[in-house]
Amino acid sequence: MRKIIVSSQSSMDMVIDNPQNFVFDYVNDEFMDYAREQLFESDALIMGRLTYEAFTEAWSARAGADDFADRINSLPKYVASRTLKGPLAWNANLIKGDIVKEVAKLKEQDGKNILQYGSGELTQTLLKHGLIDEFRLMVFPVAMGTGQRPFENIEKVPMKLLETKVFNTGAVILHYQPLK
Repeated sequence: MRKIIVSSQSSMDMVIDNPQNFVFDYVNDEFMDYAREQLFESDALIMGRLTYEAFTEAWSARAGADDFADRINSLPKYVASRTLKGPLAWNANLIKGDIVKEVAKLKEQDGKNILQYGSGELTQTLLKHGLIDEFRLMVFPVAMGTGQRPFENIEKVPMKLLETKVFNTGAVILHYQPLK
């Protein structure tokens, strides 16, 4: 069975929206090696509409730039949306019908990890139904003050710490497994 890995970037105060406003100050070779390893351990991406729209624009423009861009562009993508209509661009498939049932089917297929960048409404739905196997929270040493947070409006979910990584920039990555 495949795992769903949620990779989310946040400030120290867990603000996740507009990570481009703080992440790039801390990206270096050490960080990119981690990001590359995570991406190459996966053979599919799952995302909500907002991430899909932002990533399609950003990554398709980088085709041929490097192995990371080529990998993210080549992977099949599964997009959860109530408003998009197919067919989708960027090697993407619209998840139709019951999102929980369809994602559970994806997990049952043979293959590597399914990676989800970001953590919005889709993450909350998958977490509520026990479909997320691991969170990888990338916490950057900056406080944003206000903004969207990844675990708003959910019930208590205990987590088990699996691993931590500390980068020389002060960024920390926390790997957690939901226990619910």
